[in-house]
Amino acid sequence: MLVGVDARALAARRGVARYTRRMVEALAALDGVAVRALVPGREAVDPLAGVALRRTRVPSRVLHMAGAVAGRPRVDTLLGGSGAVDVTWLPAPAPVAIGGPYVLTVHDLSWEDRPDDFTRYERLWHRVARPAALARRARVVVCDAPAVAAAVRARWGVEARVVEPGVDHVAGVVPRAGRYVLYVGALEPRKGLDVLGAAWTRAALDGVELLVAGEGREAVPGATHLGHVSDAELHALYAGADAVVLPSYLEGFGLPPREAAAHGTPSIVSDLPTLRLPGTLRFPPGDAGALADALRRLPAERARLVAELPPPRTWAEAACDLRAVLAEAAGP
Repeated sequence: MLVGVDARALAARRGVARYTRRMVEALAALDGVAVRALVPGREAVDPLAGVALRRTRVPSRVLHMAGAVAGRPRVDTLLGGSGAVDVTWLPAPAPVAIGGPYVLTVHDLSWEDRPDDFTRYERLWHRVARPAALARRARVVVCDAPAVAAAVRARWGVEARVVEPGVDHVAGVVPRAGRYVLYVGALEPRKGLDVLGAAWTRAALDGVELLVAGEGREAVPGATHLGHVSDAELHALYAGADAVVLPSYLEGFGLPPREAAAHGTPSIVSDLPTLRLPGTLRFPPGDAGALADALRRLPAERARLVAELPPPRTWAEAACDLRAVLAEAAGP
């Protein structure tokens, strides 16, 4: 089976880029699967093991906006022409023109739930993408978690399958030194960074630092902002943290607590359906006082939380599940 992928996200440094890279490489490593990935534009992209990259001179925004409005160029055509791939995978809703069978992954419905969190351009981008229509035309829609699949069914009338992502399994990581609590993710309003800043001030933890890894337009008072970090730095941060904290108002999956668990690190998270995981302290979304209390309770409860952490899921397991969906979609 030859799988085409709309891999435009690989040129960015956001969560969907990390998800796309890991899933595409894991798919390509499976028997009977070949992967051809489209990355428009000339931005540098690291090679993907076992994956054939297709590049274009036209930047992604221009190429895909034109496709979404005019119906061409189509992703499947750019990947080799009509019938060149058996099925195309879209790792996230986006402006696109596409023919032939395809599978769409929907990570969350944040642009519907919290539209004011997005810039004017981002809101326009989602309108042009027409995610609901894109989902209705797909052979199969995939979500990371049951809660998102239920929302897609309720709002768009589309049944979705659940394929939970994996996490990296890295041996021999040297933990970052010091005592700190770690936030990893986009610096955006829906991530609850205002709650984190208020809670950190209230908690007043002696000798503990708040580290923030990620990029965006928000900032957390009292935190040390690290910006974008490499994979090696990220694993060291996870391994050395007292805990990861994820205070989101909404979350389609929540990769950081699961990645932290692979390093034996517990998390403090908003009490959302997608974050009700073993090895976590949970607090009501938006409640800075409850988050501050959880931060103060962490030292006494950390050993118990670590003992509850489940074995982490691998990207190979996730790719096997996605392969089954892609094979079904590629059929008659």
